[in-house]
Amino acid sequence: MHATDSPEFSSQSNLNEVVKFSVSRSLELLVADGPFAHSRVQGQPGNGTGGVSLGAQVVVYNGEAARPTVALSYFHEVYDGNTPDLDIGSAKNSALLLLSADVKGFHYDTNFVFNEVLLDEVPATVRRPQFGQTLSVSHALVGKFGLSGELWRFTQPFLRGNAIGNLWAVNYNWKKNLVLDAGFNRGLTNTSTQWEVFTGFTYLLPHRLLPRKALPHKLLTQTLPPH
Repeated sequence: MHATDSPEFSSQSNLNEVVKFSVSRSLELLVADGPFAHSRVQGQPGNGTGGVSLGAQVVVYNGEAARPTVALSYFHEVYDGNTPDLDIGSAKNSALLLLSADVKGFHYDTNFVFNEVLLDEVPATVRRPQFGQTLSVSHALVGKFGLSGELWRFTQPFLRGNAIGNLWAVNYNWKKNLVLDAGFNRGLTNTSTQWEVFTGFTYLLPHRLLPRKALPHKLLTQTLPPH
C-alpha cells in the first residue's frame, strides 16, 4: 500500500499481512502484522515496522441468503511497531461485531468496531475509546472480475475529529483458492489520509490441515480499510 497526506506523515509505503486459521466450524484464529514501512515525515525518510496483533473470531449465528451471519472478533496488540500510524491510529485492544449477507446478487459486510487507543505522555499513558463503522458492498462483474465499494468512519479521540473514507477495489478470481485485488481509498475529512492505493492477494491453502468436520460453515471477512 502507498498512502499520502496523513496526520503523522506526508507519505508511506508499507506491507500488511493477515493470516487466518480455522480450528472449528465457528472459531478462527488470526494474526495481523506490518513487516515493513517506509515513511517520509517533514521531509525526512525512515524505515520501520508496523504492529503485531493476535486475535480470534467466533461465529455466533449462521445466516443464509438475506439472513445475516453474525460474528464477534477480538484483537490484542502484542507489538506496537516503530513507524508512523495512518489516520485511525493503532489500537491496543479491539472488539468487533461483524454482519454479512447476500441480497439480490449483492454481498454486504458491515462491521462495528470498538477500540482502545493509547497515547504515551508524561507522566502516564493516556487511554481513550475509539469507535468505528464500515459498510462494504460487492458484486460480481463479467468473467472472473468483481467490484467492491466501502464507506467507513472512525473517531479520532486525540485529534477530536473523525477519519472518514471511501474505498473502491476490483478483484480477479484467478483460481478457486487465489484472488487478486487492487484499489484505492479517498479520505473525506481533513484529518483523514487523503489518498491510499493498494494491491494484494488472498490465498487459501489447497489442502486441509484439519479433518473435514472441523471446517468452518461460514466465516466473515473484516472489511476494514487497509491499515
